[in-house]
Amino acid sequence: MRVLVSGGNGLVGSAVLRCLAQRAAVVPIAGVRSPESTASMVFESRVLGDLAEGSVDASVLEDVDVVVHAAARVHVMDEQAVDPDAAFASVNVEGTQALLEAAAVAGVRRFVLVSSIKVNGEVSPPGRPFSELDAPNPVDAYGRSKLAAEQLVETFCRARGMEWVVVRPPLVYGPGVRANFRRLMQLLQRAHPLPLGGLSNRRSLVALNNLADFLACCVEHPQAANQCFVLSDDRDLSVTELVQKLAAAMGVRSWLVPVPASWLAAGLYLVGQSAAAQRLCGELLVDSRKARVLLGWRAPLDVDEGLHATVSDFLKGSGR
Repeated sequence: MRVLVSGGNGLVGSAVLRCLAQRAAVVPIAGVRSPESTASMVFESRVLGDLAEGSVDASVLEDVDVVVHAAARVHVMDEQAVDPDAAFASVNVEGTQALLEAAAVAGVRRFVLVSSIKVNGEVSPPGRPFSELDAPNPVDAYGRSKLAAEQLVETFCRARGMEWVVVRPPLVYGPGVRANFRRLMQLLQRAHPLPLGGLSNRRSLVALNNLADFLACCVEHPQAANQCFVLSDDRDLSVTELVQKLAAAMGVRSWLVPVPASWLAAGLYLVGQSAAAQRLCGELLVDSRKARVLLGWRAPLDVDEGLHATVSDFLKGSGR
């Protein structure tokens, strides 16, 4: 089986390629944006071009059985686009359309889309984790683009007789992680006091290797066809617990000030950081029973193993 992974040089895409390479019956192929991106690839690679341009040559997918679509314009904290919805849609929706059309012409059998739990929303209902059965409720441009991409994939594949799979992960952490997760480790390394000692709200996470393993499962498993899955490590942590575990793995003291969640949220709202308030103080839980029951999947890494791998990679890169 030949599997092309778009975004093959990205965080998720490269992890999926490594995972697929361990399976005897699978030939992994990296789908990359430009010829320059192939220079450092250890896998067979093919140039997809800029997905935002809305066209993919079907010959690039010749002899490919399954596409794992991990390339995307990802959620950004400091959005600079004048029209964020249009910016996200150009890659995440129109780019997906271009890849789908090429896949249909090339005779691809299954299309696996890496989506986001942001399709469900930012905060799960009290006492009830998000599941695949919840009505979508995206609240930002990124989430809306991912929902539109999901709807496009399902409609297109049903019309063309192609199998589809949608996977909605929450926050992904692991070696090479960037953005807020890396900033948090940097703050801990510098022994900055953090007002995160009073947060009991829980968050679902998924380790990079767990997500890659599940996507590889979705490539092969017959019961994954035409299904949507939410996914997590199946062990939820409060923000305070997460920071404490990271500090312990780093071998540093966690200097956490026990600021009540309501005070922290109010302060963040006052300075225009409502999104940060939701992420830090809101609860976002995911029920991934469907993945376990329907596919028999189990996460290969537990949370502690995943966090230690993340910290080890971070410390290696920071010179420690």
